[in-house]
Amino acid sequence: MVEKKTVSTLIAWLLATTSALVLPWGAGARGAVPADARTTELDRRFTGNVRPFLQARCFACHGNGKHKGDVTLDAFKSFDSFKADRATWEDVQDVLKDGRMPPKKAEQPSADERARTLKWVGDALGYLDQTQPRDPGFVPIHRLNRAEYNNTIHDLVGVRFNPASDFPADDSGYGFDNIADVLSMSPLLAEKYLAAAEQVMEKAIVSGDPYRLRVARYDGDALKGNGSGTAERGRLLFTNGQVRATHAFVAPADYEIRVGAEADQAGPEPAKMTLRLDGKPLKTFEVTALRGSPQTCTFRVHVEPGERPIAAEFINDYYNNTAPDPKDRGDRNLYVDFIEVRGPIDAPPPGPSEIEKRLLFCGPADGPEGEKCAAQIARRFATRAFRHPPGDDDVARLVRIYAAARKEGEPFKKAGRLMLEAVLVSPQFLYRIEVDPADHPLVPHPLRDHELATRLSYFLWSSMPDEVLLDAAAAGKLHEPAALRAQVGRMLADPRSQAFVSNFAGQWLELRNLEGASPDPRRFPKFDRKLLGSMRHEGELFFGNVLHDHRSVMEMIESDYTFLDERLAKFYGIDGVQGTEFRKVTLSGEAAARRGGVLTMAGVMTVTAMPSRTSPPKRGKFILEQILGTPPPPPPPDVPALPNKGEKTSMTMRQRLEEHRGNPACASCHARIDPIGFALENFDAIGRWRDKEQTRTGEFPIDPSGTLPSGEAVDGAAGLRKVILAHREQFVRCLVEKVMTYALGRGPTASDRPYVNDICRKVHESDDRFDRVIEEIVVSDIFTSRRGKGN
Repeated sequence: MVEKKTVSTLIAWLLATTSALVLPWGAGARGAVPADARTTELDRRFTGNVRPFLQARCFACHGNGKHKGDVTLDAFKSFDSFKADRATWEDVQDVLKDGRMPPKKAEQPSADERARTLKWVGDALGYLDQTQPRDPGFVPIHRLNRAEYNNTIHDLVGVRFNPASDFPADDSGYGFDNIADVLSMSPLLAEKYLAAAEQVMEKAIVSGDPYRLRVARYDGDALKGNGSGTAERGRLLFTNGQVRATHAFVAPADYEIRVGAEADQAGPEPAKMTLRLDGKPLKTFEVTALRGSPQTCTFRVHVEPGERPIAAEFINDYYNNTAPDPKDRGDRNLYVDFIEVRGPIDAPPPGPSEIEKRLLFCGPADGPEGEKCAAQIARRFATRAFRHPPGDDDVARLVRIYAAARKEGEPFKKAGRLMLEAVLVSPQFLYRIEVDPADHPLVPHPLRDHELATRLSYFLWSSMPDEVLLDAAAAGKLHEPAALRAQVGRMLADPRSQAFVSNFAGQWLELRNLEGASPDPRRFPKFDRKLLGSMRHEGELFFGNVLHDHRSVMEMIESDYTFLDERLAKFYGIDGVQGTEFRKVTLSGEAAARRGGVLTMAGVMTVTAMPSRTSPPKRGKFILEQILGTPPPPPPPDVPALPNKGEKTSMTMRQRLEEHRGNPACASCHARIDPIGFALENFDAIGRWRDKEQTRTGEFPIDPSGTLPSGEAVDGAAGLRKVILAHREQFVRCLVEKVMTYALGRGPTASDRPYVNDICRKVHESDDRFDRVIEEIVVSDIFTSRRGKGN
């Protein structure tokens, strides 16, 4: 009866509205900085220089009644009209910088005209950044994703268990799976949370007798050894040798070990078998049974807990077909059908585990004392699980669950366990909740310190705050910039920051997609899962090195080193690396020209290719989107994709794409994408270097050259790196925006621009160090503040 009542209570709690969580927390506001005389100067420059430029170069397509691409520019007649639509002008800035506009068929402005217009746009946007009120944005309540749930369960409870592996896959938005507004809750997921809470607590707080008599049986393939082979049952020992199994003994107690055995008898004595534990002999048995009629050999022994090998050893092999006595002729063999362990037998009752002593730190007790103890347990556990101190109502509700279980006859331990299960299905555990003030929810206001601790820990650790963070939050000091900077340094030095490496880098560089990579085995027979693992490990080690060793983010583009094991080094054609251990390898000669940075890593090249061929458009799109922050628009719906032909065609990839670009709807985007993608064409679909491309009609030299819309020439991977390095500010801005999106758990907005500008400027002052990117995001108002959404 108690189970049904408890489950009903937990489901009601899990699916209840979170409106009751709104608390009267304080708010602050940041007003606008008063305007200065620069507006007059900006207005004069707009009417004197910029509007004539637009009229001469842009109105033919974006004015005079035309609005190609939904862009109209003739409506901007003054600086005041500019202020009302900064998003359009940010797009104007981007296309002018890249040389995408005016289109190539139109008369081009002089370099001075273009530079003068770009200077005004930059100055005008900078003025808005300095004078207009800033908006840190709205983030909905944020459900824990699968990685965050697993990590949090481990850090909160202490069990080595990944219950979220059985959960439905998380949706992604803006390139990441920790975006609040796509992490929905379904009835199926609610059921999974209920089941996971029960499983976690069963492992943490064991009820009943964990040392009840168990029987473990090992036979067939579970028996390993030497001098043996497969038999109809178990294993055949055809010469002196042994078969063994490893058993986990759970308690210091007696155990009964049973071995099923039979033999081919020959010679003057029966087959003999020695039973061994941990390599030490226990007893030698005569196996008189004939094959087909096995006997069971039994021995009882006291064993201490732990994993230990149990072996059955054949010790008197015999073969003689020429013995004078016919009875002595033949081949003696031993057959081990199974090894069985029964126990523990009469084990002493176990004491509480370390996890149980930590969770149920008081009690057991009955009546009012029991409820008082339950309240203390609930408050401590909920403070860590909710990432902030629970309210008295929360604690009282938990104690009611405990009391209901006790009333139904459950012991203290079981009732306490059910109470803690309820915490694990509370919205305050499953969601990261930031509460807006009830009186002015739309006014930007600073986060409370506990909310800030939660943002920070899930950003860098994908898990809950530790005691140090919670203590800093409780002291009301965490929001101070110096305290935040100190915490960032401490947390990045902690092994838990590997979660940021694998989760952020795995999605930004798409290394996670390697798990689903399936290159054509006929064309790429050397590709296997071990090579795939090496590819991903290289990317994560390199990324982690740039982060933890205070390196410049520009090493992501060009470096003279990488991290390799022997398998990947041979794949790259690099000598002198032996063994399975990864190590930092300095690149020289051809390797330095071909590799270095993340763009030419085999893992990145594999996830940006098709199963049977390269894909310059896919690789070009990856660079534009993930590295330069200028993603191309999606392809028109009526244009077919380039087919993924497994067989060799008679055309090179360049010829096939030139044919594809014959469609005018494709030409403008491919003019941006293809030169970048072809710069990487020397890397095949699994990232191996090649100089020639095979087609049905022969081999042809690869041409990795091209020209960008800006007029910049790109020639091969080395040339691509030079172009990106020449646009270092664009790359740093893109990376800052990606990290910010991941840190906030929401998509970018136009109001983020001032924050991004500030962060990029400060990062540049520190030689573009990656750890400084993280530090400046964390101390920025966009991370430490929020606003509500309103009704």
